[in-house]
Formats: sequence, C-alpha cells, structure tokens
Amino acid sequence: MLIRVATAIKEKNMQVFLEKRLSDFDIQLKVCHRTEDSWQELARSCADVVIVSIGLIPGPFESSVATLNSLPEKPTIIVLNNRKPSEEYANLLASGADVVLYSGIASESLVEAIESTLEARRQFYYLDRFDQRGRIIPKLSDFISNSEEMQLFLEEVRQIVPSSSTLLLLGETGVGKEHLSRAIHAESPRSTGPFIAINTAAIPEQLLESELFGHEQGAFTGAVRSRRGAFELAHGGTIFLDEIGDMPFYMQSKVLRVLQDFEFTPVGGETPIWVDVRVIAATNKNLEQEIIKGNFRQDLYYRLGVITMTLPALRNRKEDIPAMANYFLNVYRTKIGREIKSFSRTAMEALCQYSWPGNIRELMNVIERAILLCKSDTITTENLPSNFQDNLSESARMFGIPESHLISWENKSMAEVIEQVIQAVEKKYLEMVLKKTRGKVGEAAKIAGIHSRGLYGKMKKLGLHKEAFK
Repeated sequence: MLIRVATAIKEKNMQVFLEKRLSDFDIQLKVCHRTEDSWQELARSCADVVIVSIGLIPGPFESSVATLNSLPEKPTIIVLNNRKPSEEYANLLASGADVVLYSGIASESLVEAIESTLEARRQFYYLDRFDQRGRIIPKLSDFISNSEEMQLFLEEVRQIVPSSSTLLLLGETGVGKEHLSRAIHAESPRSTGPFIAINTAAIPEQLLESELFGHEQGAFTGAVRSRRGAFELAHGGTIFLDEIGDMPFYMQSKVLRVLQDFEFTPVGGETPIWVDVRVIAATNKNLEQEIIKGNFRQDLYYRLGVITMTLPALRNRKEDIPAMANYFLNVYRTKIGREIKSFSRTAMEALCQYSWPGNIRELMNVIERAILLCKSDTITTENLPSNFQDNLSESARMFGIPESHLISWENKSMAEVIEQVIQAVEKKYLEMVLKKTRGKVGEAAKIAGIHSRGLYGKMKKLGLHKEAFK
C-alpha cells in the first residue's frame, strides 16, 4: 500500500526542508499549511503517518492526540518539539503520541528518524495482513489436476507468475478465477505486497470511481474526509478487477489510463498519484462480442489481454471431481466439526455425472450442505440436493429405496433383502393410496383389497399416520 504522510510544521524552513526530502520517498505527501484549520486537515487527510509541530496541536494534548488515534487509519503520530527532552516528552508519549523528536537536532538525523518510522509502518501493514486473519494462503498446488487440459493450463500459469504483465482471466462463473489470481500473487515477487480484489459489477456506478481511485475531502456531498481507492491500496502488490466485462463504459477509459501510465487522479483531486501495481482482470463474458455490441472498449481489451488465459469449466474435467470432492470434504468436516469419512460409491457417481453449471463454487456448496445433513460417517445421495437423485439406480427410483439400504445389502442375506424391498414397495404404495383418499383408511383399504384393521397394522409397522395425508 502507498503510505500517506501528512505534515503540519510551524517553522517554515523546517516545513520546506521536510517537504523536499520526503518527496524522494515512496510515499504520498500532503502538506497542511499553517492555518487555523491545519489540525482539521490532518484529521481528515486519511494519513498513515502524521508529522506535526507541538505548537499546532490544540489543547488539551490528550484529547487532541486521542482524536487522531481514534481514526480508522490509526496513524503513527510524530510530534516535533522545539525544546530538548523534558518532562513534556513523557506527557506527550503518555497522551498517545508514537514518536517525539527534538526539532533542533541535525536535519539529516531528523529525516533518518522519520524514515525509520515509515519503515516500521510498512511492516505494520505486512504483519496485519498475514498474521491476524488466519486464512489459508492460496497456492498453485491447490490446482493439481488429472485433466490434460488443466495440466496444460497450469503449465502456462507457472510461466507468467514471475512477471508483472497485465493478465486477463476468462471462464465461467465459479471456476476459481479469484482463487487463481490470489495464488499467482502469493507465488510472485509481489507476494509481500497487498492483494486487493474489487468486483466492478457489485459496486453502484456512482461509487465505482471513488472505490477504484479514492477521493479528496469535499469532492462531493458527504466526502468529509479523504479516502484511498483500490489502486492506491494495491501499491506494491496486485489488484484483481473481477467482472471487468460489466464495468460501465465511461469508467473503462479511466482504467485504460492507469494501465498505460500507472497513474490516476482521485475524485476531486488535482495531483496525479503514481502506483506500482500488477493488474489481473477477470470476466465470464465474451469481450470480443461485447466490443461488437459497443459495450466494451477495444483498446482496453488489447491492453488487458497482454496475457489472456481461459480456465476450463468443471464439466470438461470430470476426472478431477473425486479428488476435489474429497479435498473439500476434509476442509469442511474440520470446519463444521463432523466425523464424515467418505462418499458412497453412488454418491460419487452422481457427483461425477452432474453437469455443474456453477462449477467449483457449486461443488463446494453441495459438499458443505451434504456434511451438515449427513447422519452417518458416509455421504450418500440422500444428502445431496434433489437434482442429484437422477443418478440413483432405476430400481431405487422406482421403489423409493433409500441409498443407505442399497449399501447395506452387501452384508445381508437374500431373504433379508427381499423383505426390505417388499416393505419399501408396500410403503410407497400405501402412501400413494392414502394420499388419494386424503387419509381415509376405510376407502384406502377397499382400494388396496385388504381389511381396514390389516391396513392399520401395516401403517403402524411402516410408520405411516393418516393425519399426514389429510
């Protein structure tokens, strides 16, 4: 992320000197000039590091410094004191200032101290990203595949990982475009920098420019303070622009300029900001057709497509489904806390025969749902959504035999299996008759050709209740 530094220095010579020296650093510098509003400017500057002369801090110090510490950025506060170390230093530190520097020391020493603080701030962002969230960092090994098409695709991906060239990922919804982007970032030379993901289709048009490029205080109604955009947040790392094919036409020219010059101007700003980012864009649309329709800029398409890659749909690599299903089973059973060991043979067949219009995302959801519904240590087709029931055997569908019963046949005698099938057929038939008579047992007994007392006995044995059919 591009570090923002805001300064409010009382001594003009010191202000000019620091402004000149700090402009050499990889930062965005905002100078709050010596006015009555300089303190408010600091508070609204969205800065990561604040350098302020003690004489410009309104009293009482404790409440003023606390105001800065309560900001969303939690800025590092450097106070310049024109008096040598004294009891006042301790009071400033106790009030919440991070660093107190004597402005009378040699200028180069002062700059070195500030530079050390800036580096500490960068490390703060690094640790905050990787140590506190507890997320699994994506890696290319997550995409190991038995599919020849997918293996060729991954070989191409490994070749482009070390570069910073713009990458355009194509593919259907749910194939894993964002996960792949995160994996590319994590294994690239930019891995120590941020990864910022923006879904350009999910943000209202009137907010998209501010989300991408940020805005300055007063840029529009409600902009009471400055705000960073995604490109600035991604400085030194990677920005992922998802659903780029749905981006409004007027915004496409602004993104094109960033791709050409790697600089942009925040909404309401006057000074361009230069950033060092790798851009990975993704879409499930055919951009060439969108160009013909007039919905997408041809020059932006060529700029994005320095490298263009298409992720295969899951239905085109069904040989990967068993391994992926077992992988997600291990992930979700640990997350949910269920001792589910495996899939039944027929459940796995159903997963492999399904067309998966939602691709990997749908597979993940189906398996998580199955784990929640499973009552044993094996997931069966009974635990899968109803549209997977078509993968049951013909006899199972005809007689309504649960798959768990089919699995148990291996350990039963023929007489036991026949009895089980007869009970299943009887239950299916009686459910149909009772539904027709709306739970009237006498009428159902006549249709079935048995005495009503005998029908009551069978209903009790099979767990059927007339109230359920009224």
